[in-house]
Amino acid sequence: MQLGMVGLGRMGGNISRRLMKAGHAVVVYDRNRKAIDDLAKENATPAASLEDFAKKLDAPRAVWVMLPAGHATEETVLALSEILSEGDTVIDGGNSFWKDDIRRAKLLKAKGIHYIDCGTSGGIWGPERGYCMMIGGEKAVVDRLDPIFKALAPGLGTIDRTPGFNGDPRAEQGYIHAGPNGAGHFVKMVHNGIEYGLMQAYAEGFDILQGRAHKDLPEDERFDLNLPNIAEVWRRGSVIASWLLDLSSIALAKDPQLSAFKGDVDDSGEGRWTINAAIEEAVSANVLSAALYARFRSRVEHNFGEKLLSAMRAQFGGHVEGALESHGLADKPKT
Repeated sequence: MQLGMVGLGRMGGNISRRLMKAGHAVVVYDRNRKAIDDLAKENATPAASLEDFAKKLDAPRAVWVMLPAGHATEETVLALSEILSEGDTVIDGGNSFWKDDIRRAKLLKAKGIHYIDCGTSGGIWGPERGYCMMIGGEKAVVDRLDPIFKALAPGLGTIDRTPGFNGDPRAEQGYIHAGPNGAGHFVKMVHNGIEYGLMQAYAEGFDILQGRAHKDLPEDERFDLNLPNIAEVWRRGSVIASWLLDLSSIALAKDPQLSAFKGDVDDSGEGRWTINAAIEEAVSANVLSAALYARFRSRVEHNFGEKLLSAMRAQFGGHVEGALESHGLADKPKT
């Protein structure tokens, strides 16, 4: 199957590579010419402009936009709406706000163009591990593009099948059709809100472990604990084992003091949106709220736990500390 990819950063470039490895044809475009040239060397079809990009795609075209949420995505979707034709499909695979998806879907529908919102999780490990996807849009369109989603998904892999599960078989492969437009990014938004809470729990736990060696404690109650060993043993058979713990273990094994990190933890929008949704629904979200506020505080003062948060973000997403991923909602406070 053929797909067009707009945006060749960490995610867009690697999604293109995974698709090509599975035998799909990919046409690529980015404002960064080097990113285009690098993928062209790997058998992607390069495009010099969005107009050239559209000409190189066969009808009905499928275009995946993988850009930062907010202005960059909005501008590109609007530009594509003037270039694409009736029956074509735009997929937003970034972390867009789900209410923007509903608005964009209506705008494109008026022109006969389909719109899919695809919440995509997997970070820089996606080329090997695959991508977990939560998809919103028209069922017939999602079904038609299933070969693309199936190629990107992890598949059954090494995870045991859930006893008694008899839901959508695609869920076992690592992707679902979550519902109509907006549903995909809504589910991904809550996923990221939960991610904040899980990361904060690990960060606080390891901060307590590290703090047990503090000189102000009674001497016989001080423990100089080996954090890499603890992270490693918890990975094996513990009820708190997870991929986030795996990534923490990798970071601690490399640098037990996490000296490369300040602990200045950014937030990329989804945590805030999750809390706003909880307020709209009158749902108590104590842990997720506290995890978000902890990130705000980290930009004023730092502790070991926040270094671990930064290390986890670097491990799963290649996020650079201090480069705030603002989605129009996450402006860094003055300090």
